Amino acid sequence: MKFNTKAIHAGQKHDPFTGAHVTPIYQTSTFVFENVDQGARRFAGEEHGYIYTRLGNPTVTELEEKMAALENGEAAIATASGMAAISTVLFTLLKQGDHIIANDTLYGCTHSFLSHVLPKYGIEVTFADLSELSNLERAIKHNTKVVYIETPANPTLKLVDLGGAAKIAHNVGAKVVVDNTFMTPYLQRPIEHGVDVVIHSATKYIGGNGDVIAGIIVGPKELIAEIKVPYLKDIGGIISPFDAWLLLRGIKTLGLRMDRHCRNAQIVAEFLEGHPIIDKVYYPGLFSHPQHELAKKQMDGFGGMISFELKGGIEAGKLLMNNVKLIALAVSLGCVDSLIQHPASMTHSPVPREERLRAGITDGLVRLSVGLEDVEDIITDLEQALEKVKNELM
Repeated sequence: MKFNTKAIHAGQKHDPFTGAHVTPIYQTSTFVFENVDQGARRFAGEEHGYIYTRLGNPTVTELEEKMAALENGEAAIATASGMAAISTVLFTLLKQGDHIIANDTLYGCTHSFLSHVLPKYGIEVTFADLSELSNLERAIKHNTKVVYIETPANPTLKLVDLGGAAKIAHNVGAKVVVDNTFMTPYLQRPIEHGVDVVIHSATKYIGGNGDVIAGIIVGPKELIAEIKVPYLKDIGGIISPFDAWLLLRGIKTLGLRMDRHCRNAQIVAEFLEGHPIIDKVYYPGLFSHPQHELAKKQMDGFGGMISFELKGGIEAGKLLMNNVKLIALAVSLGCVDSLIQHPASMTHSPVPREERLRAGITDGLVRLSVGLEDVEDIITDLEQALEKVKNELM
């Protein structure tokens, strides 16, 4: 099956009791056994079946099977949030004395987890600009176990060569973990490039409507089983059946939505690049993006995320964001409606300023999640807000 067909049908099992077409929400904490022996067999892993929703649930199972199919992975796990997915994977793969190499540009809470939580458990962390693979080679140590990547990176849209990074990491026996939130499996499937584990904040494009918090982990069946038991089981960052159902509903239109996000973002990026008070625009679909050719090689589209710098720096950015009317001033991304925010004071405020600047997250950087509105209306809103910036500061 091709992508859109899989998005609708993969993992779907019509309810055997009622024939319900749409997967029911199995909103139950526990499941009843026929007898004691059946309960014992399920706990021993000798019989497939549900025990307790923290260990598995039919609505959640469909979501996991669908996401594994879309990423071309063997198996998947759904979690309570993107950070639950990230922390559970890394606690599974790392132990005291191990070393992890990560992008120097990451989502703020991911950076904070790597900087402040993992070192408490005796895990060594190195941040490097992985857009240059030579930096990855130089950062590798005898105890390197994980290479952690965002591509495109949040919020600078910097890319990492997935195949090249996987080859370097695998040469030393390290696993490669990629956060694929910005792209979704519709536009990029890291496993096809040799990556071991893919993570999503399903809160974003997978759900698409800004009404759910969730995470996804996709990878080899054996590793996914290990992540699930004991790590997810005992740490407990599980998704609720209702949230899983919301994601199943969102995924069915993922391909359609991503096509529109990409088309709108390309037009908006070209408009911003041509505006006299915009200093720089970061979008992989622009010829000016330094890794445009890599984007064409490993992505099926350029996504809906744009970052840009205004002339006038942070004050210009504040003025812009305070004057948009259609676009919402809010964190998160991947919603049907356009969102704008200031990374330095919002999503990336946990990152020390010196590290932010080294990673290219300047004080004046603005991040725009381009929604599904008519693109002319998005541009009209940006135009009137930019005109206010020009009149007041330039």
